[in-house]
Amino acid sequence: PLCFLLLPPPPPSTPFPSSTPCRSAAAAAPAATFPPAPGTDIFDAVRAAHAAIDLTPGVPDLAAFPRADWLRAERTVLRRVAAADLGYGDPCGTPALRQAVAAWLARNRGISVDPAEVIIVAGVSQALGLLAQALTAAGVDRIAVEDPGSLGVRQHLNNWRMDTPPISVDDAGLRVDELAASGVPAVMLTPAHQFPTGVVLDGDRRRQLFAWARAGGLIIEDDYDAEHRYDRPPVPALRGLLPEQVCYAGSVSKLLAPALRVGWLLVPPRLREAVVAAKRNADLGNAVLPQLVLAELMTSGAFERHLRLLRRRHIRRRDAMIAALARAVPSATVHGAAAGLHLMITLDDAVVDTELAAATLARGVKVQPLSWHCERPYRPGLVLGYAARTPTEIEDGVAAVAAALGHVPRP
Repeated sequence: PLCFLLLPPPPPSTPFPSSTPCRSAAAAAPAATFPPAPGTDIFDAVRAAHAAIDLTPGVPDLAAFPRADWLRAERTVLRRVAAADLGYGDPCGTPALRQAVAAWLARNRGISVDPAEVIIVAGVSQALGLLAQALTAAGVDRIAVEDPGSLGVRQHLNNWRMDTPPISVDDAGLRVDELAASGVPAVMLTPAHQFPTGVVLDGDRRRQLFAWARAGGLIIEDDYDAEHRYDRPPVPALRGLLPEQVCYAGSVSKLLAPALRVGWLLVPPRLREAVVAAKRNADLGNAVLPQLVLAELMTSGAFERHLRLLRRRHIRRRDAMIAALARAVPSATVHGAAAGLHLMITLDDAVVDTELAAATLARGVKVQPLSWHCERPYRPGLVLGYAARTPTEIEDGVAAVAAALGHVPRP
């Protein structure tokens, strides 16, 4: 059993110190919320900032969470769950959810995997932490990342003392020639819908990447929103074609809600023991009841019905954002419209996108500056989420971006 040291609470009259990060983040002015060089607590600050319309990328339509289906699945699980199932379980996850995830990946991502190989994790962020620990033990201290690429991913790997050298992304995806020249032993990428640009790793680059991996490189595939593809079927996951050299991570954060903190991880056999040990040491495994409820949701068909509803809704919202940008910000170039939960726009080189994000927040709309996701110089722009907002809110949000753009000083 785990033992905890219980400390007495502070006296009721003791105030929080003024330097408490959560308090200072909540009170931050728009300009302070969008510094040119974001720190490790930047996403806490952004979440705490008040906005009437939130166009932050990576957030699904939380209002669409299938409450009735979840409740129905929960009742089904509670009726049939055995008392023994409520004890400590396998740190890799419940058999029911691992089976459901394996079936989901086979149907939707072209991955054939034994359920016993699936490791249930607390989202992709924990998956990256577990991989970082396993790779550090194997002598790896560098993981290349896409540039532009997710600031959050880069920060998370850095927190685990991983160096993250940038590899350029162009219209065909990751520059594999640059990766090979870097000498880095592992790479983290989003090949199905690159974040934030939205490009898909094309066939020639995939072949180059597989050749690099067969020569000893390790691929970490973040399949964060591949199911949200609207104009054509999603491309198969890399893991389905090269399982011995690909670590694969996915979650329900973009499909249901980030608050569930449920994801899955597949790793090559040589890393499995170290990853499972790290998971066991982290938390003894995810909470069992939510796993069983999610498994019921996935096997009953409710999960796929929910995804079909989301796709129809997202198409309308994406189209509303593209139309609003064409009307209000005609100078913007739109990227990544074929899939996902966000659009990326690039702007005139004279724009300072952090100042634009701050000016937009001052008008009650939250957006994300593109420069945060770039390690090297890149065109200024914004990353705009549309999945969680109505078409009317999207139009009003884009109008605020246009108004802010007209008042941001140019160098």
